Amino acid sequence: MKLYNFFIKYRFQIGIISLLAAILVNVTSGFWPAFALYLIGVLCIFTHFFIGPLRLIQEYLEQGDFEGAEKILNGIKFPGLLYKPVRSVYYTLKGNIAMTKQDFDAAEKHMKKSLDLGLPMKEAEGANKLQLGMMAMQKGNMKEGESLIRQAIRAGIPDNESAALAYLQMCQIMMQKREFRAAKDFFKKAKAQKPTTAQVVDQIKQIEKYISRMPG
Repeated sequence: MKLYNFFIKYRFQIGIISLLAAILVNVTSGFWPAFALYLIGVLCIFTHFFIGPLRLIQEYLEQGDFEGAEKILNGIKFPGLLYKPVRSVYYTLKGNIAMTKQDFDAAEKHMKKSLDLGLPMKEAEGANKLQLGMMAMQKGNMKEGESLIRQAIRAGIPDNESAALAYLQMCQIMMQKREFRAAKDFFKKAKAQKPTTAQVVDQIKQIEKYISRMPG
């Protein structure tokens, strides 16, 4: 695995060295002895731009090293050359890292680019739309926020904590719209996720104090 990660990290340089070696062999011994080196060089350079080094980011994210992950992303100078699904993941990661830095404008821009490209997994689409919906709510854009959160729920949200958060947000929206029956339904769905995150559990406790008094 470490050898493979080393190859991905230095794939472009390996490609350049292979091409230079191929030219040297071509000059001294002819084309066919140099063919394999030409092929290696071209494949290395092509995959460097077409697939990129996103595999390297996984290890940084698992360790919570967002600076290391961002450094890898910033090393991609021509994201427009990435294969479309890979480019979508690239913008998703850029958006997630912008969220950790509380740069919500950049996060929104990158996540919208990711959605426009189409995400390779439906669950990832749900997670993206949930984050966009929450950001819209923070900006006071209730209509767009509700629409995006509904879309996220329909697309599917990959983990129980995020799903509970989505249902709680919809519960609060319905309460503000005085659609109490719908609010209670979303609240039940949030509790059914059995979240354990302190923030989500606290929200459930706060809403539970007065939701039973609502009509409907």
